[in-house]
Amino acid sequence: MQVVDTNVLVNLLMEGPFSESARSLYARDQEWQSEPLLLIELTNVLATVVRKRACTLTDAAIILNTAHRLMAPGLRRVADHDVLLAAAHFDVTGYDARFLVVARAMGSRLVTEDAKLRRAAPDLTCSLAEALART
Repeated sequence: MQVVDTNVLVNLLMEGPFSESARSLYARDQEWQSEPLLLIELTNVLATVVRKRACTLTDAAIILNTAHRLMAPGLRRVADHDVLLAAAHFDVTGYDARFLVVARAMGSRLVTEDAKLRRAAPDLTCSLAEALART
């Protein structure tokens, strides 16, 4: 089981600098968990690439549908109060705190390529490379 940040899912479904690593991680463990915010953030990424004409609307819709299919079983809602406490404790945004709270609740580490978030919560996070090394 892997708790993943939006940037990991984006690299799984679209070409990016960490796509090979994201695909390797998914091939090893297809049980990915996250907070439903992940799909909202992915939608924003897709809207941006469509707006910049780097992707067609049809292709973006296919990617979004794939993300829903892959992630729906592993989406974990967390309490807003817990998110607020985590955001204050780690000095991160409420958005990032949502992913940290899921990781803590699942007894796992959040796989993220957000270096700032990894520095803020090193005991609850790891990079794709670190996740691959431990699986």
